[in-house]
Amino acid sequence: MNPADDTEAPATAHHRPEGAATAGPRPPGGTARPLRVAVIGGGPGGLYAAALLKRLDPAREITVWERNAPDDTFGFGVVLSDETLGGIEHADPVVYAALQRDFVRWDEIDIVHRGVRQTSGGHGFAALGRHRLLRILQERCRALGVVLHFGVQAPDPAVLARTHDLVVAADGVHSGTREAFAEVFRPRITVHRCRYIWLAADFAFDAFRFEIVRTEHGVMQLHGYPYSRPSPDHHPSTRPSGPQDHGASTVIVEMREEVWRAAGFDETEESESVERCAKIFADALGGRPLKSNNSTWTTFRTVVNERWSHGNVVLLGDAAHTAHFSIGSGTKLAVEDALALAACLDEHASPADALAAYEAERRPVVASTQRAARASLEWFENLSMYLGQSPRQFAFNLLTRSRRVTHDNLRLRDPRFTGAVERAFGCPPGTPPMFTPFRLREVTLRNRVVVSPMDMYSAVDGVPGDFHLVHLGARALGGAGLVMTEMVCVSPEGRITPGCAGLYTGRQAEAWRRITDFVHRQAPGTAIGVQLGHSGRKGSTKLMWEGMDEPLDDGNWPLVAASPLPYKPGSQVPREMSRAQLTDMREQFAAAALRAARAGFDLLELHCAHGYLLSGFLSPLTNHRTDAYGGSLEGRLRFPLEVFDAVRAVWPQERPMTVRISATDWAEGGTSAEESVAIARAFAAHGADAVDVSAGQVVAGERPEFGRSYQTPFADRIRHEAGVPVIAVGAISSWDDVNSLILAGRTDLCALARPHLYDPHWTLHAAAEQGYEGPGVVWPAPYRAGSRRPVTGRTDAPRPRLTLHGTGQDV
Repeated sequence: MNPADDTEAPATAHHRPEGAATAGPRPPGGTARPLRVAVIGGGPGGLYAAALLKRLDPAREITVWERNAPDDTFGFGVVLSDETLGGIEHADPVVYAALQRDFVRWDEIDIVHRGVRQTSGGHGFAALGRHRLLRILQERCRALGVVLHFGVQAPDPAVLARTHDLVVAADGVHSGTREAFAEVFRPRITVHRCRYIWLAADFAFDAFRFEIVRTEHGVMQLHGYPYSRPSPDHHPSTRPSGPQDHGASTVIVEMREEVWRAAGFDETEESESVERCAKIFADALGGRPLKSNNSTWTTFRTVVNERWSHGNVVLLGDAAHTAHFSIGSGTKLAVEDALALAACLDEHASPADALAAYEAERRPVVASTQRAARASLEWFENLSMYLGQSPRQFAFNLLTRSRRVTHDNLRLRDPRFTGAVERAFGCPPGTPPMFTPFRLREVTLRNRVVVSPMDMYSAVDGVPGDFHLVHLGARALGGAGLVMTEMVCVSPEGRITPGCAGLYTGRQAEAWRRITDFVHRQAPGTAIGVQLGHSGRKGSTKLMWEGMDEPLDDGNWPLVAASPLPYKPGSQVPREMSRAQLTDMREQFAAAALRAARAGFDLLELHCAHGYLLSGFLSPLTNHRTDAYGGSLEGRLRFPLEVFDAVRAVWPQERPMTVRISATDWAEGGTSAEESVAIARAFAAHGADAVDVSAGQVVAGERPEFGRSYQTPFADRIRHEAGVPVIAVGAISSWDDVNSLILAGRTDLCALARPHLYDPHWTLHAAAEQGYEGPGVVWPAPYRAGSRRPVTGRTDAPRPRLTLHGTGQDV
């Protein structure tokens, strides 16, 4: 529904999955151009695949089975991206020309929040009626000689697989083919939290419209867009005797399940639901009615399959994968699947190779789209978090929700809108959001970039040496507002490896003072923070590059933890900490904090994440205690809060303290999203100035959901629900990401690790690439000559001024 999210060209596959299975349906042997093809499902993907396969080889016998009538369809309008249309144009100009005649195009998005409409332009939409799309494809199939069966249930897919060379299963989100071979395709289906209903209005919206309404039952939202315009001879000023053509729009009404039930929609008939939706969104609809087409309230289901083919049976479109309607990619993906499948069958010597190539080509594109769709649908699921935002920031937040549309991208599309959002945020003229200051107690960070803590495993007896001076000094010179040390251990037994740094001796404190002095002297304006922690059950292991999390071959030290649970099989079993040991541990943290203050650190972070000692108390997967320090979340929080209080008591009051937490364990039964908010609230109540929101590394069997900025939603939720400043981490890799997250209000600071290993001057270069020269980042005087990108090639060659068009002869 939002082609603004679909402006990226499909990715190129760089791998090939295992070959197609041969059990069940017969192997796709012989020619790569199967002659007898069965298509199950007469939606856009199935019809287009049939047309393409027939066009590529007219000798093929292609039959489509669709259990519904030709005009039966779910939904009203369809949106396709320019990339998809380009593929259609090259593959079948006849279909492309027919689509072009019917497309409605517009480029604006209206977002209505608190009764205020914000408009953003430059988005490039193209839509048409779903009925019209189906008729175009049906007519094309008939013209090419494809046999179409409507109102007929397809034969059993196993039977079709035995009697045809290829079976294309395009039978939708509830695919019977997928279920018939579920043990091979291994589908994972996730049902989400919102209810929605697909409706239509007999008029054309001027733009893509998002309308947010707060009701007595909760927040509800409307997604609407035009899919047909009034006929050219329609004149609103006249009053014809017959029906008027005002165009038409798709209207989707969506709300959380609990809001849907509270409003009584679970007990209303279809007609009553439609009437009530029209009244709720009367402002958006101008008082006009809504209509349905056997519309029902439903929940969105995300479909993921481990395999897309089984012998000569292949999945296509929603049968293989789904992407939430809020990014408008369902039909787009199905059509692109059809293009790729037809091309691969035409390019490869055997059907087995063709189906493997099809999956290898499409899977990474689909995975990327599904990540964006998941981010978008979760944004709408958690819409109530953002109701306190100003209309401008809310609009920017909505537009960038999927992380595909970014600050820089939106600034190119609509600089006036983006500039207004920046001014409302407080950006001085010409200042990107990342270079605005942020205050924590008496420390003002000149920009929003943090060099994330990164273990270097290069200390000797806990003493940081020249490596640490150069490592941290270089990043401080690189322009970040805050540079964090690695986890600095509070005792010898608290180290992860023999190479971990510490703050349990005066010698170590003196070595750290050398580093903080360098930063304050040579990079004035850059703050340096220390992260204090204890390894807990993850200690006494080899250096990372010698065997991460592997126990030492010799010289091991005893481990302590909340409970006597090893990190993984083969790991050392820790001792459960006694009450006396808990007291001693609090004193060790406090003593290390005193040394950190004397060493000149500007900020202290308490490490309560990643399965280390304090994190081990917080997670129910690692804390099995039955005393006051276990059980409920209150009990599991008790010791980390006691340590925090002990540190805060000795840490200078004018200097800020933060806490790093794992907002999820990425494992069943672990810390929940609701608990992470409660944990953040508890630390804030005890004086934490910000929460550094990370995730995972608590248990060895975790299953993280990796992706671009994949941990930022946890920070976003904690910021809005706990009301505490947050530091976001997790695959934030570009300055555009940082600007987007800051301006949308999803975080206050962004911590980056690997980008700073790749480029110690990442922040300086981000400023140079954006043409920024203000106080938010300062080039060290000896480096100023490098503030412009070096010229890498000749640029003074004359440009071509005349193009000669040949006529078949050399010129």
